[in-house]
Amino acid sequence: MPAYVAMLRGINVSGQKTIKMDRLRELCSGLGFRNVQTYVQSGNIVFQTQTENPAAVSKSIGETIHRYFGFDAPVIIKTSKELGKVITINPFLKEKDIDSTKLHVTFLSETARKNSLKNLEALSSGPDRFYAAPHEIYLYCPGGYGRTKLSNNAVEKALSVRATTRNWKTTNTLFGMVSKL
Repeated sequence: MPAYVAMLRGINVSGQKTIKMDRLRELCSGLGFRNVQTYVQSGNIVFQTQTENPAAVSKSIGETIHRYFGFDAPVIIKTSKELGKVITINPFLKEKDIDSTKLHVTFLSETARKNSLKNLEALSSGPDRFYAAPHEIYLYCPGGYGRTKLSNNAVEKALSVRATTRNWKTTNTLFGMVSKL
């Protein structure tokens, strides 16, 4: 049975779009998902389902959230294999003196058009750097993610896709969780 990680965008931030994780687990179990687990309060769900179509799984979770909570929350799905690849190919890990607490991954809802990546280059300034992969943007923000111009909102606007960002620790923890299913 396929194992997935679902990452919700923009919930439980600044008291807006609040979803309790126990309620989210219940809703996902109600969708027929098995071994449902959540990680921290920002909408990370790990589970198994018979459905082998990630887009259908994403749509199902999004529609359920809208029905029960009355707001939209974009859902980005990764398989266990996809998330493992995200971790393996992080180009910043090959560099010396990289502080892994300053690494982030912005997960994209779809492949960004190549010409839109120039918009990201215009945002990148100072010590902040990024590397674009087909479905992710790897970020290194030595001054902290809270200070970067490469924020989630800026990436979405520049690339015209939905996105959600996770720090490196969360990305690795989610992979560890989904790998055990």
